[in-house]
This record gives sequence, C-alpha cells and structure tokens, in this order.
Amino acid sequence: MSDAQNEVKYLVFDVEAVPDVGLIKDVKFPSENLSDEEAIRKFKDEMLEITDGRSDFIPVTFMKPVSVVIAKILNDFTIKEIVSLDEPEFKVEIMTKRFWFALEDLYPKAAIVTFNGRGFDVPLLELMAYRYGIQMKTHFNDKFGTRQRYGTRHIDLQELLSNNHAIKMAGGLNLLSKVLGLPGKMDTDGSQVYDMYVEGKMKEINDYCICDVLDTYFVFLRSRVLIGKITLEQEAAVKDRVKEFLNEKKGEIDILNKYLEIMKDGSPYL
Repeated sequence: MSDAQNEVKYLVFDVEAVPDVGLIKDVKFPSENLSDEEAIRKFKDEMLEITDGRSDFIPVTFMKPVSVVIAKILNDFTIKEIVSLDEPEFKVEIMTKRFWFALEDLYPKAAIVTFNGRGFDVPLLELMAYRYGIQMKTHFNDKFGTRQRYGTRHIDLQELLSNNHAIKMAGGLNLLSKVLGLPGKMDTDGSQVYDMYVEGKMKEINDYCICDVLDTYFVFLRSRVLIGKITLEQEAAVKDRVKEFLNEKKGEIDILNKYLEIMKDGSPYL
C-alpha cells in the first residue's frame, strides 16, 4: 500500500437514491400494466397504509443509488479529496464497484463515517454488491470489518448522537448541521431527489450529495471533540484549513461557492 493510501484514516460518504421502478414493477405488480408514476404511487400508498399514515418511504430493498460521494479524511482530520463516483455518468454498477474497491482495496484500514449509514446507505450498497456479484471480504470480516455492529470501523453519527437510538434524532443531519452554523438543507431535500432524477437533474442531485457529505464531515469533526480526540481549539484550526481547501476547490466543484457563502463562523447556535 502506498504512503498516500496510508494517510487516509476515514471515508465520509453519502448516497442519494431513487426507487428502482423496474424492480418495483417486477416484484410488486408483475401482472399490472402500470406506468412508472403509477407503480411508485401505488407502492407509496401501501407504505402509508402499513405505517398508519406516518411515512410513504419506499424500503431500501427497492431503491438504487444515483449519486455516491466520498470525502477522504487524513489522520489530522483534514479533507484530502472529495470524489463523486462515476461523475457525470453516475452508472449504478460503476458507482457500486468503485465504492467497494475504495473500501476493500484502496483503503482497507480506513473507518467509514455516515449519518444513518447502517439504516440506509450501507445496506443499499451491500444489495448493489449482491446484484453485481462484488466481493466484500474486508467489510464482512468478523474482527475488524466495517460491517461489525459495535466495532470502530463504521462511525454512524446518528447512532452516536442519539445514544444508539435511545432517542429519535428529530431534525436529523439538518438540525445538527445548523446548530454548528453549517448550511444544512438548502434548496433540496431527500424527498425531491426522485423528481429531480426524472427531470435529468443529475448534477443538482450530486451537488446535494456533496453538501450532505460536507455537513456529515463537520458533524463528525465536532463528535471528535465530544469523545476527546481533539480539543475545541484544534477543531477550529482544522476547520480553518478545510475552508482553505474548499476555497481552492471552488473552481472544480461549483456548489462549494454556495456552501461557503452560507456557512457561518461556527459560533454556537443562539
């Protein structure tokens, strides 16, 4: 393994996904001649009935990724690189292969960092690996794999900050981000992604995913203060260096212009 690969200690990532309409039709409504819109609406209506009106969210087993963004984090907690997998094509198979190649081959010792990754992002990418026959040997390792429920190789911030779901993290990543003066949700939220996908707005979806990764990263950074890995002063110094990095990348990743414009100075929420 190269020195550059050894530098990466964490992979902060997020996935944007949409209903896999073909799969929904084949599994849920094989004898009905439904349009894509009709199939999704019927499935959502079923979910509303199942949940007594609480949610029409389609289960992860019937979803497919349309954007996967990874931020590579160094030992000093700064960002080395932000990568949008298979941009601008965003092909499901290619994104899936590249994601697992990163975890299994490029950075097999890095920890992954997510927000609700155990509940959505990781199971989705596992199911995609199943679909395409991709090995996840390191991920499934009994002793140090990123799949282990109480190991240290997957830091799910929702679990950490909800006391392992002792409370419902109402407000989610958006709330935790805004408390730190981060943009949080701007013009887009997850409920809009499928409509954007149908309209072919892949760049906008990926921009949204990039911003979620950045929010997740900064929430992760604050979590390191909570558990005593860094001090508040060290966090501030890291954030200053990361802001410099993001400013340098604005020409390559234009959504960073908006993110940095909205990002506040990091003062506690009042």
